[in-house]
Amino acid sequence: MDFDVEKIRRDFPALSQTLDSGRKLVYFDNAATAQKPQCVIDAVCRFYSRDNANIHRSAHELAGRATRGYEGAREKIEKFFNAPEDYCAVFTRGATESLNLVASSWGRANLKSGDEILVTKMEHHANIVPWQITAEITGAKLVAADILEDGSLDMRDFQNKLNPKTKIVSVAHASNVLGTVNDIAAIGELARENGSVFSIDAAQSAPHMLDDLSAVKCDFISLSGHKCFGPTGIGTLIGRRELLDSMPPYQGGGDMIENVSWERTTFRPAPERFEAGTPNIAGAIGFGAAIDYMAKIDKQAAHAHESALLERLTRGLEEIKGLKIFGNAKGKVAVVSFAIDGVHPNDIASLLDADGIAVRTGHHCAEPLLTMLDKFSLTRASLAFYNTEEEVDYFVKSLSRAVRLLK
Repeated sequence: MDFDVEKIRRDFPALSQTLDSGRKLVYFDNAATAQKPQCVIDAVCRFYSRDNANIHRSAHELAGRATRGYEGAREKIEKFFNAPEDYCAVFTRGATESLNLVASSWGRANLKSGDEILVTKMEHHANIVPWQITAEITGAKLVAADILEDGSLDMRDFQNKLNPKTKIVSVAHASNVLGTVNDIAAIGELARENGSVFSIDAAQSAPHMLDDLSAVKCDFISLSGHKCFGPTGIGTLIGRRELLDSMPPYQGGGDMIENVSWERTTFRPAPERFEAGTPNIAGAIGFGAAIDYMAKIDKQAAHAHESALLERLTRGLEEIKGLKIFGNAKGKVAVVSFAIDGVHPNDIASLLDADGIAVRTGHHCAEPLLTMLDKFSLTRASLAFYNTEEEVDYFVKSLSRAVRLLK
């Protein structure tokens, strides 16, 4: 399937830069944040240079432009992810705030002592810590399903831990460490049959344009703008409107109210009830521009290209003596986390950086997972559709040289 990666790369100005080391940038840290196409940068600049005004309030032309841009971005997101009519997108600061909103607003209103929250052992901290806080407040119990040796979810253990006490199931669609893609359609069916609310952390899956999320029986989907080639500081929670309207506000302030008096305050329905104060208008508009860009990409071709890169990278790494890859589940996203016997990940990253290669090391905000893997730190290379075979080969060659120097 034809995929013109060089044409794609020309849309991303950061990818063509030469670093202080004199090396061309090879950006393999996409699971942390993706680079931005020029159209997103232009959309943010255009807002601040031409349309800057607050939304929903003033009657002048600039306010109208800003409001149309902001609400237009919401519509683009709902359409791109094919949200059913009875769902709506709430703007947040990112997937982390979206997950916090669910845990704080839905969780504190609906959970009580004896109830259970079911997650998996591959979760990001953003889908662990908010539930720990909510569990401590409500008396509910946080339960985590096991994973298998290849990094896939142990569905037998998941089903054993799913029981009448399970009030909500909250899982990552794709692991940011292992690359594992969970079968959220099957998990959603099990949650629905059990009478549990189902929440998905799609921060790592959405940039790879995987499943049609509308086909999944879920109640909440958390998304990150900056991982979808949009600005930082913006994200969405796509949720079932009826459920959102039943939840207490997450924050209080302007624009989310119907009426305020000293006696009582009434709140607007979703999504406005969760968008207190002046939002990240430029970020939302930039997110909308990123969605427009993603919509023009051939999803099947992009997915095939990433899969080929992942296979090439995996084969190359397997040739390096003493290197172990963590996460070998079938159908994973283009994320490879690894450790090398006798070599500290930070030393690897430093030598790779000298060659212009950007990777990430550490526990990747998944400390319980790394503890289970008996590792305090891993090196992670994460790819996007704008990466190339030549970059993969250069990375493997640079890493091999680094290992020889460090051993």
